[in-house]
Amino acid sequence: MSEISAKAVMELRNKSGVSMMACKKALVEASGDLEKAIDILRKAGAEKADKKAGRATSEGAVAIAGRAAVSLQCETDFVARNESFSATLQELADVANSKGTEEAKSRFEQQRAELVAQLGENISFGEAVVIKGGSVIGSYIHSNNKLAGLVALDGGDEELARDIAMHIAANSPQVIRPEEISDELVAKEREIWEEQLKNEGKPAEIIGKIMLGKEKKFREEGALLKQAFVKDPEISIETLLQKSGAKVVQFARVEV
Repeated sequence: MSEISAKAVMELRNKSGVSMMACKKALVEASGDLEKAIDILRKAGAEKADKKAGRATSEGAVAIAGRAAVSLQCETDFVARNESFSATLQELADVANSKGTEEAKSRFEQQRAELVAQLGENISFGEAVVIKGGSVIGSYIHSNNKLAGLVALDGGDEELARDIAMHIAANSPQVIRPEEISDELVAKEREIWEEQLKNEGKPAEIIGKIMLGKEKKFREEGALLKQAFVKDPEISIETLLQKSGAKVVQFARVEV
């Protein structure tokens, strides 16, 4: 067989995204047949992806498209900033927005082996959310692309929605209203508070009143409406919404 040309190697490189050395090796194995070489690289990529699957993925990034936010995780921040990683992530966010989160997960699984082969790290699917309802959608991604907020409002405008999305990203609310904090979660906290108060020597007759105050504070701290607005701590999110005659329908927060 004639020697593999640099042009053929480059063509395979452009199609697969893997290293020049790997491309040349695949072309030699395929006797110069480009399509066979692509299959060889895909099989090798799947094997490498399987081997890397157990490696920790503590880095990554988040992308937003419309009502959807998706995160992918990887091993290093270097890969999290790679163009191919970012392009794949944005594509998955677009898929989640148009076809739902399960379709986005399925699309990732189809692409995972090739992405791992190209980037040389374990890549895993992080989180995918799609918010529903509302007439105005707001979104915010922090400058490091590792933290995002989404919100759907009835009423208000895009500027208000973006401000609230930014607040969600920064303050990590759990629910919209205090009463939506689960009773199970409150019960666990009450056990801790009661023990602490007893250890502090608080009289039994006032422990009940203190516990009520702690529960109220705990519920409000986790509720979006009761939180102090991150851009103006003098007012609550609830007050901010009332000024515009708007209300929160749903929100989401995604973080790597």
